[in-house]
Amino acid sequence: MSSQKLSTRNLIFIGMMLFGLFFGAGNLIFPVFVGQQAGTHYWPALIGFLISGVGLPLLGVAAIGITKSAGVFELSLRVNRFYAYGFTVLLYLCIGPLFALPRLASISFEVGLSPFVLPGQQKTGLLIYSVLFFLTAWWFARRPSKIMVYVGKFLTPAFLILLAAILIMVVLKPMGSGQAPVGDYVKTPLAAGFTAGYSTMDALAALAFGIIVVNAIRELGITSPTQIASDTIQAGSLAITLMALIYGLLGLLGRNALGQFGRAANGGPVLANVAHYYFGDFGNLLLALLVILACLKTAIGLITAFGDTFKELFPRVPYTVLIILASAVPLLFANIGLNRLLLVSTPLLYFIYPLAITLILMSLLTRILGESRWLFGTVTIFTIIPAVLDGLNALPASLHRGLINDMLSVGQLLPGFSIGLGWAVPALVGLGVGYGLSRIADHAS
Repeated sequence: MSSQKLSTRNLIFIGMMLFGLFFGAGNLIFPVFVGQQAGTHYWPALIGFLISGVGLPLLGVAAIGITKSAGVFELSLRVNRFYAYGFTVLLYLCIGPLFALPRLASISFEVGLSPFVLPGQQKTGLLIYSVLFFLTAWWFARRPSKIMVYVGKFLTPAFLILLAAILIMVVLKPMGSGQAPVGDYVKTPLAAGFTAGYSTMDALAALAFGIIVVNAIRELGITSPTQIASDTIQAGSLAITLMALIYGLLGLLGRNALGQFGRAANGGPVLANVAHYYFGDFGNLLLALLVILACLKTAIGLITAFGDTFKELFPRVPYTVLIILASAVPLLFANIGLNRLLLVSTPLLYFIYPLAITLILMSLLTRILGESRWLFGTVTIFTIIPAVLDGLNALPASLHRGLINDMLSVGQLLPGFSIGLGWAVPALVGLGVGYGLSRIADHAS
């Protein structure tokens, strides 16, 4: 059995499952917002967005495959066990109960269902909807072995059919050709697009969903670690290619929408306006079904991944208890509003993303650089401090005072700090120092 490999049919199903797990709330609204903000600088902004929103997730899936790891915990053990527990727990809290999961319910309601709810009943409507949303996601997550069937064979194809209806109209009947860029997209559209890709959380999700992909492949009878690695990378490549195509079209949707509508605070209202523009009142229903499917399938994956991973980390806690926790906690956060969620989650993403990026890249380079703890540890140490500063810099400007302001003045000395890339040069320095220390340790032993 270990010599087998996935059939083309099953490989497609795994790829569709992985795409479905990736493509949730942020994947719909953030490329739209990037297109709107970038305007005539759309193409360099899109390239930056694709590097972090598509390239990094692909590398994350590849890191899981090449290192033959079951998930992020095994990857981060290369630093040390204490860091592996801390980083894994923080990552899953970010893409699980604290931020990503609440955002799925909040976005699907605000974008899809709020037009059907009276203004005075919005809060009550969101509460009722979020209860039903997480109850449904929990029900599907009870049987993790069936996730490929639920997500890969049913929910994802239905989602793609609905999304195609809107994107085809974007191509056939464009609303405009873009206006002047705003904000960071005026001078540094490539870097602005790159950091905007953080908000999709897909590089983090790639590490988190690794365990689901590996388990799904094993369920199909593949037991050879090498073949599992190969199938994981192939499925990831299929999922990421589809994501890149859709991101490009969603970005065009946001850019061209300025020909008919004003700028919005996020991509949600833009999607609603465009759907109504093309399809009238039916567009509201179409969009509601689209965002609910997009968010539901990702919620199922995140709750399942949370349960699987925390069961491995804390074996005494039953899987059923973990997925109840992962379904109940987001109810509280989902009801504080989308813009507030984004305000809180962005600084933490600016902190954790550099750590995820360096872990992914270092894991991919193990065949060249080795797996010395000196190497992984030093790169992590050199990355974590500027990552903290990047996170503080992403806080609202009203909080940039006192100690935080003093710390940010130090961050200003780092190249790329103003655009959220202050960690890059220190990480490279850490790579050089760590490699030197690893060579010294090898000779000493």
